Amino acid sequence: MARNAIWTIPNILTIVRILLTPVFVMAYTSENFNLAWILFAIAGLTDALDGFLARIWNQRTELGAMLDPLADKTLLVTSFICLALKGWLPVWITVLVVSRDAIIIGGLAVLSFWGVDVRRRIKPIWISKFTTVAQIFLVIFVMLQRSFSLNFHLTLVAVIWITAAATVFSGIAYIRKGFELFSEETAEAD
Repeated sequence: MARNAIWTIPNILTIVRILLTPVFVMAYTSENFNLAWILFAIAGLTDALDGFLARIWNQRTELGAMLDPLADKTLLVTSFICLALKGWLPVWITVLVVSRDAIIIGGLAVLSFWGVDVRRRIKPIWISKFTTVAQIFLVIFVMLQRSFSLNFHLTLVAVIWITAAATVFSGIAYIRKGFELFSEETAEAD
């Protein structure tokens, strides 16, 4: 791969999303919530835009394939922790989101250690994409409610439970895929 192929617009957008995470945290911890939710929304839009541009401009790169999920996890996990610490989200949903991501990352590390080429053999699945969208929507929804003193309690509860269900189902799907790959690798080694 050519050196300049790394600096594609989709990859630059992904790096911007990673760099927005600490800025989001600074805005959030200084209680500049309007700026925080705007930064989060911009980061969420770059997530949709970088994938779209990579596909239509045929600018998919190995770096982008690694950085994109890292950017998502960094932003979402950080956001959920911030919202839970403030009492704006239940701790259990934050633990669920963080645990799912930790299990997935740990599983990928174990599979890589075992010799499985996880970059080529594990592709994002629709429930995982839906989970990411649900998590982004939940964070924006909570921050908008708090910023504008809105109270849509029943809607919030519904969004929390939809996000929780998607998080659980996508986690189970990845765990199943991980065990399948592990079994295949073990069978090939025999």
